[in-house]
Amino acid sequence: MTQKKWLLFIHLFFSSIMLGGALTFLILSINAGVAKDANQLQMCYAAMHILAKTSVRVSTIGATVSGVLLSLLTHWGMFKYYWIIVKQLLTLLSIYLGIIGMYNWTLKAFEVTSAEGLNALHNSVYMVNDQQLWVGIILQIISVVSMFILSVFKPWGKRKTSIITRRWEPDQG
Repeated sequence: MTQKKWLLFIHLFFSSIMLGGALTFLILSINAGVAKDANQLQMCYAAMHILAKTSVRVSTIGATVSGVLLSLLTHWGMFKYYWIIVKQLLTLLSIYLGIIGMYNWTLKAFEVTSAEGLNALHNSVYMVNDQQLWVGIILQIISVVSMFILSVFKPWGKRKTSIITRRWEPDQG
């Protein structure tokens, strides 16, 4: 029981970092959107890119690995409950958004704002990238919050077993 609680703590710890990172991206994006100075604009994207390279990657990997271990090492299983399957799908989305999307979008924003300063705000490449970043941030926040909600309320119950998912048991004839 103690090992399970430690594993659960580790999972919640990394999941909390994921949520905090997504909210930090939101704050920095708002700040970049109202920036009146090229340095402020560039520093917002630099900070987001540093977070994308570090805490976003570590927290996403940590939450994913600990979540899989929790599923495998407890009665919940990987495919027994609908809410766990939905969490797995949301995890795949979070992996893409966090590890790939945020890294690429913040790098592109940093490069464009470094080259063009405030003029980047009128650059079509920057504008498309900024929209993608905003969509990614919003989806990441929704995804992580949804995973927290699913973990607390555990909706939809247990899946019915099928021939494929049921354990093989010899006939007791």
